[in-house]
Amino acid sequence: MSQHDYLDELIPAFTPLLAIKEASRCLLCHDAPCSQSCPAQTDPGKFIRSIYFRNFKGAAETIRENNALGAVCARVCPTEKLCQRGCSRSGIDTPIDIARLQRFVTDFEQRTNMQIYQPGRKDKGKVAIIGAGPAGLQASVTLCNLGYDVTLFEKEVQPGGWLRHGIPEFRLPQSVLDTEIARIVEMGVNLQCGCEVGKNITLAQLKSEHQAVLLTVGLSEGSSLPLFNDANTVEIAVDFLQRARGNGGKIAVPQSALVIGGGDVAMDVASTLKILGCSSVTCVAREELAEFPASVKEFTTTQALGVSIIDGFTPTAVTGNTVTFKHVRLPGELTLTAEHIILAVGQHAQLDAFTDIQVQRNTVDTHHYQTADPALFAAGDIVQGDKTVVYAVKTGKEAAQAIHHYLEEA
Repeated sequence: MSQHDYLDELIPAFTPLLAIKEASRCLLCHDAPCSQSCPAQTDPGKFIRSIYFRNFKGAAETIRENNALGAVCARVCPTEKLCQRGCSRSGIDTPIDIARLQRFVTDFEQRTNMQIYQPGRKDKGKVAIIGAGPAGLQASVTLCNLGYDVTLFEKEVQPGGWLRHGIPEFRLPQSVLDTEIARIVEMGVNLQCGCEVGKNITLAQLKSEHQAVLLTVGLSEGSSLPLFNDANTVEIAVDFLQRARGNGGKIAVPQSALVIGGGDVAMDVASTLKILGCSSVTCVAREELAEFPASVKEFTTTQALGVSIIDGFTPTAVTGNTVTFKHVRLPGELTLTAEHIILAVGQHAQLDAFTDIQVQRNTVDTHHYQTADPALFAAGDIVQGDKTVVYAVKTGKEAAQAIHHYLEEA
């Protein structure tokens, strides 16, 4: 495969006719279970009905009312675990392809330059958000709509967090993310990139200049395993994905690679390696297939690209390029050798600059998103809950409402 494939979306888009045909399969449930199963409350039942009646503008308005990252979620959301799982059509044949319908609508919105969001009033006071990932971006929109003057502080030179630096282009094109963020900036959200709290500015400064501060730094650092501390052929998954994305896929890849991990990040690494021309990619996960952490969409796409996926094995020894695994349940060992080893075994947050907050295993202690410091809130991957983009959108929205409630009462 050529390098250009890295920049092409793997899953094709619906044409208008196919979108209407897919929407016409909807049973138009009165109490749509798909809408009740969406963490971001994007209301698929309502926007599918609009598509069916060829009201694409109304469909876009329904999505944007609840989800500032509708075009992103359409591409990266594990819909089979959420809205599509609730689809009443499942009992007849297959669930409605809600993700592709949402993508069709948000693509239509982009092509026709629809302006759904209006500039905010900024008459309610100032709020700072630390981290311009999905939770921070959604919170900024909700707060802006409520009338707050919002500034997003992002340590990287470009906003987006994991959306920009982690998810490969063939799943989430940069142009889609850039359009989502441009729409947010046009509302009047201030964006300060290259500004790291604890380095360029202190938390105390932010608190003195704003009525509330929301922390949405995410799990940006890749974790390792002590077993691999001295191995020199090992790379951390987030570093590899960032390297590939930052270079538009123009990176050298080995002839053989071993990916350790079974989540969506592991699948992204394995798919990226295959698309960039690595002939032999093997993914080994400690989870067995019945409780595999990767979404079905990611798993099947990765398999279709020719990646070998081995479940139920955990690494026990590493010597040079060779890793020995043992089965988690059965007696038996497995030894694999590869040119390059990539660890996709979890991520953690960088919270050194925030000494006042209580943290337990990467999770910030909060009560309705509020920390022990009443003016400091937290959302996204650093609070309890699923570590998905759609869940980050949900927490961003709810944290914004919690801030609004706190400031109204103050």
